[in-house]
Amino acid sequence: MTLPRVPVTKILDTLYEMYPEAHCELDFRNPFELLIATILSAQATDKKVNQITAGLFQKYPGPEAFLQLTQTELEQEIKEIGLYKNKAKNILATCHLLLSKHGGQVPAKMEDLVELPGVGRKTANVVLSNAFGIPAMAVDTHVQRVSNRIGLAKSDDPVVIETQLTKRIPKAKWTDAHHWLIWHGRRVCEARKPKCEACALTPFCREFKARKKTRVE
Repeated sequence: MTLPRVPVTKILDTLYEMYPEAHCELDFRNPFELLIATILSAQATDKKVNQITAGLFQKYPGPEAFLQLTQTELEQEIKEIGLYKNKAKNILATCHLLLSKHGGQVPAKMEDLVELPGVGRKTANVVLSNAFGIPAMAVDTHVQRVSNRIGLAKSDDPVVIETQLTKRIPKAKWTDAHHWLIWHGRRVCEARKPKCEACALTPFCREFKARKKTRVE
């Protein structure tokens, strides 16, 4: 697939200028906490996940502690989060696998992470980049939307988008770019009503230019 020609370096520089403090907004102290928080974050806000995990991780600091709970008990702990029943099931199954196969530690390899219940490439990339400092490009709905609008990517498939972005963006900037795109999607380039008037990327944005051209015509 031929990608649109866009000034990648200028786009990345502008995103950095807009969000120099961008970081993972899930609260965690170690790889295990980030893994569980990221599983919980599917179709839930980071704010809500942080509210739940603040007490959850105090009571259950590791996989052994989580496995003291039945699925019903864990469901009650996380019931304010969407899809809580399926998430509770996956978390307990993941804890079992961490203990039986990985000595209770979160693995630092993609192929091992995606074998864990409830963990796909996005979650694995979040853990690799933020918990282990391994360059990775996690593609969530914000990254997908913004990268397509700007022209950094051209696909509806997160795996394809990940490949496109990692080919265009220098490896050393993968993790930062992931955070910049998420922050931009949450703060400016919203799904329904993008705040184009407040966006420094409009000179480079393919969708903005297309909309502007349509209005003129």
